[in-house]
Amino acid sequence: MNQSIDKKISSFRRVSFLTVIAVYFLILVGGIVRTTGSGMGCPDWPKCFGSVVPPTSVEQLPDNYQEIYLEKRIAKNERFVATLEKLGFAETAAAIANDKSILIEQEFNPLKTWIEYVNRLIGVLIGFFIILTVWKSFPLWKVDKVLPILAVASLILVLFQGWIGSLVVSTNLLHWMITFHMMLAILQVIMLIYLYHRSGRFLQSKGVKMDVPSKIEWLLIAALFLMIIQIVLGTQVREEIDQISFALGNMLRGEWIERIGLPFLIHRSYSLILLGVHVLYFFWAFKYTLRKSSINYWSQLLMILVIIEIATGMGMAYFAIPAFLQPIHLVIGTLIVGIQFLLILQLREQKQFRLK
Repeated sequence: MNQSIDKKISSFRRVSFLTVIAVYFLILVGGIVRTTGSGMGCPDWPKCFGSVVPPTSVEQLPDNYQEIYLEKRIAKNERFVATLEKLGFAETAAAIANDKSILIEQEFNPLKTWIEYVNRLIGVLIGFFIILTVWKSFPLWKVDKVLPILAVASLILVLFQGWIGSLVVSTNLLHWMITFHMMLAILQVIMLIYLYHRSGRFLQSKGVKMDVPSKIEWLLIAALFLMIIQIVLGTQVREEIDQISFALGNMLRGEWIERIGLPFLIHRSYSLILLGVHVLYFFWAFKYTLRKSSINYWSQLLMILVIIEIATGMGMAYFAIPAFLQPIHLVIGTLIVGIQFLLILQLREQKQFRLK
């Protein structure tokens, strides 16, 4: 392959890698938004209180601002409910239509408003990164048509993600909508990691070849699915915490874990299964891969992150859920999924080496 194509591929990989980092940063900021209760800091979307730059004091808003934005949210939810009914999701549509918690309108809080506003600005930045990724992928059409197709698909996904984000606001942070929003973010990361890895196959340097047993790949695939389930379980625990904290007026944090009950016990016990699976994977990876190989380095990082993830979970359980640990716990969980997926791609590439 000529040097010109190598430069284009390298440029594409740099942009796609930066986009992955940006998405992870957005997940971290999203965790901060959730922890600080700033999700409804802007009651409308895409603007914030009807402005490109949000207000800094309540005096800048009309006296009946809560009624104004509640009416707008209700109108948007009615359209969403009608769409769900047309698609055949009648029960979900009825649940949203009859959920009275959606009608609660929060008072203006400048700190929460600006936290949510910064979150949205970073989301816009992600959009520009994705557009740049698409633009960088077009010159690679003759090399691999899958790259620009997937890049465009990732752009469509980020636009869909933005629409879902608007529904999260209009439904007043409906719990399952937040979970769906989170799963889309993980899907976005996986697509970008795949783009980054796939484009690397066309560079002249392909790394070392190793004879790695297929059982390692299958174990890691199992670990990936288990981790995604654990993240979903974690969002359910978070939903319970939100309800408990609201009921207690955000007081008595030491009692929150005790009041969660079964969802927390399942989430905690499940982490031991994940630890066991990853310890077995790390043992096999250490045994069958070269010490200075990319797979070995990423496997070491994966194991470190799994341990930190469990440690942050224990920190929240035993120290009354410190607010600063919650977004860290979330972003490490999604980092684990991303590294697992990258390792699966690398292990699959080694399998292709063996077949040649």
